Amino acid sequence: MPEQPISTLSLRHVLPPAGADTWVEVRPFVDGRDLVEEFHPDGLGLFRQEWDGPATEWPLTATRDSALVIVGQPDCYPGCCGALFVDIRRAGDRVIWSSWENTSDTRAALPDDFRFDAAQYDAELARAAADLTWEEPMDTVARLLEKTLVDSGWFERWGCVLERVESSREEPCDVEVQFTEERGLGEHPSLFSYQLPVTETEPAEDQARRFAAAILAEDPRRTAQRWAD
Repeated sequence: MPEQPISTLSLRHVLPPAGADTWVEVRPFVDGRDLVEEFHPDGLGLFRQEWDGPATEWPLTATRDSALVIVGQPDCYPGCCGALFVDIRRAGDRVIWSSWENTSDTRAALPDDFRFDAAQYDAELARAAADLTWEEPMDTVARLLEKTLVDSGWFERWGCVLERVESSREEPCDVEVQFTEERGLGEHPSLFSYQLPVTETEPAEDQARRFAAAILAEDPRRTAQRWAD
């Protein structure tokens, strides 16, 4: 029996419409076909802001152990409105996508199984992970600011945990920094946040440095907004 043809994976960044406060998508194209558009047309691709680590930490990374991975999801969350799943595994010099599921509509057509050359597959994940050309100013500020804050260990000094640094495209654009303060056993942690306005006139690198300097200047619990417990 002849081996199934080898497909080519391409990961493309898709920006939301201007002014829409949604994240940038990463959509998987196989042999030029947009699988999300074709098989989960009401859904979105994977959210790029959740893939901020190296390619080896991305959910599409293929190992010898099978993993059920979301490749198309709703704008809420998969447990609510369903998603498009595929089983990904590595077999020798091949990566196999199989056992598709569409939990948003069990009657919908599903893609075929795909086999990829593992070298091409790994190279495409590495390329997409290193690609920052999609970033707009608020994305660049968020990325640089998060790295500075994580590397500083500043929040740990004050008994706090940095939860997330997230960009927003809703006008006016900003970056939100959220952190929590650990409390006693059984108590909910206190939640704090900064809302940092981002402009297009000042270089993103300068804005990130300015925001970091202000946050690192004193106890963040005194300068951030505290949310109700």
